[in-house]
Amino acid sequence: TDEHLDLDDGRWEDIHVVTGALKLFFRELLEPLVPFRHFDKFIAAIKMQDPTRRGRCIRDLVFSLPPAHHDTMKVLFRHLCRVIEYKEENRMSVQGIAIVFGPTLLRPANEEGNMAMHMVFQNQVVEHILNQYSYIF
Repeated sequence: TDEHLDLDDGRWEDIHVVTGALKLFFRELLEPLVPFRHFDKFIAAIKMQDPTRRGRCIRDLVFSLPPAHHDTMKVLFRHLCRVIEYKEENRMSVQGIAIVFGPTLLRPANEEGNMAMHMVFQNQVVEHILNQYSYIF
């Protein structure tokens, strides 16, 4: 909305409020950051056994995203990489961030499949993009 937020207001001092708001924003999008039509392609790519092929395929898929999705992903993942740089202080490793953001940023249009198996691959995709950020972007 057009509501003006005063980030100096004390209620924003709790980092969990800010991070929760960020995650909620992405979870409530009508279509996730990785559009539904790309979900199966990303899952198939992360399952590839050859790491070179897998990396190239995921990079190509990221570049095939609509511009708004690609650009938002670039900024978000750059920020998340900075968060990971401080993992000793904030306890947010690559794996931790992937667990938190995987199912939020990448989800199937129909949740009827094996959710537990999907979650493993969703997390792996996010982890891969974080680990390969400079190659992908």
